[in-house]
Amino acid sequence: MRLFSPLYRRAMAWSRHRHAPWYLGALSVAESSFFPVPPDVMLAPMSLANPSRAWRLALLTTLASVAGGLIGYAIGFFGFDAIEGLLRESRYWVSYQAAVGWFDEWGFWAIFIAGFSPIPYKVFTIAAGALSMALLPFILASLIGRGTRFFLVAGLMAWGGERMETLLHRYVDRLGWASVALTVGGALIYQAARN
Repeated sequence: MRLFSPLYRRAMAWSRHRHAPWYLGALSVAESSFFPVPPDVMLAPMSLANPSRAWRLALLTTLASVAGGLIGYAIGFFGFDAIEGLLRESRYWVSYQAAVGWFDEWGFWAIFIAGFSPIPYKVFTIAAGALSMALLPFILASLIGRGTRFFLVAGLMAWGGERMETLLHRYVDRLGWASVALTVGGALIYQAARN
């Protein structure tokens, strides 16, 4: 079933739009503080479509993501009491509690790991604010973690260029369904482990 091919073609068309960098920056800010879609979904096709601009796009994504992280930090610092009830009822509560545990154990490194990994970064930004983490280490860890991730994504896509775009187009449906299967499998394993 070809579900992902049309979406991929549309993403590639959007990535060439003249306002795409603005959309990428807005998505990066939103994802770091409250939105569930990671900026990689725009950064990757934009880097493929414009390999010569990949490093600028990675820098934009990094800076916008850290700015969004500061918004998440402010939400945690100034407004945690107002959002705690919503957070408890959301699927992010367990992640939030894990983030608090990570901060207790690893401090600076918790935000670095969250910035680089697919773990919801927004949960860590809010937790950092709620726990009053020192702002300078928070910013440094965010810049290093997010920057490493986004420059890696942009670099790999730019390096692959047209060959990568052709390969992705050919296998995008298989990759998409494999990602869905891995996500469902991971959720089932996680649920079984909790019971």
